[in-house]
Amino acid sequence: MSKIKQIIWPQVILFGDSITQFSFQPNGWGSELANKLARKCDVLNRGLSGYNSRWARVVLPRLISNDSASNNHIAAVVVFFGANDCALEDCNPQQHIPLQEYTENLKIIVKHLGSVGVSADKVIFVTPPPLYEPAWEKECILKGTILNRLNAVAGQYAQACVQTAGQCGVDVLDIWTLMQKDRQDYTGYLLDGLHLSETGNQFVTQHLWRLLESRVEKLPFILPYWGDVDPKHPESSLCD
Repeated sequence: MSKIKQIIWPQVILFGDSITQFSFQPNGWGSELANKLARKCDVLNRGLSGYNSRWARVVLPRLISNDSASNNHIAAVVVFFGANDCALEDCNPQQHIPLQEYTENLKIIVKHLGSVGVSADKVIFVTPPPLYEPAWEKECILKGTILNRLNAVAGQYAQACVQTAGQCGVDVLDIWTLMQKDRQDYTGYLLDGLHLSETGNQFVTQHLWRLLESRVEKLPFILPYWGDVDPKHPESSLCD
């Protein structure tokens, strides 16, 4: 009896903070991507709520390592950090990461991915989103703290992310700029001033898919359409 060949699904890995972790909620950008790629690719959520780029580069080798036999099947890695890095040092020293270190951490992440076989052309950076300070200040007050982020500072980190992407040769989705393009009202994209609303999730899905599609468009539909399976001899259709 011949050995049955295992099916290995290609992977798209989402690596980020709470905006990524929450992306698998109903109508989230991660779940929307997973739906688009059903039967073609596994979308893996590696979002870590509250994490910054320093902690991300530390844990990444434990998530994607040289021991991962499936690395050759990684179609893309989306790297989405910065919303915590840009926290104000005086108000939130635990999450704050200096701007220069943020850029270095992103470079280290790309370098590690390259060392385990995930080339730069498979990596997509996403900048932190804009911050609506009045709404986020209310969240901070509820937690017993003062406003600990500013939109202008988030913009500095977004700009650094874009510049670093260029230096590393990776694609980047600058949602900080796109959400505020032509001075539009961006507040509807945010649930609490920081995290994405349903509209914000739709926005990220739409723009991220434009970058991701070229990396996955040639992936085949895995296993035959049910109508093409031989009902009398399914093995001939399903085990080839």
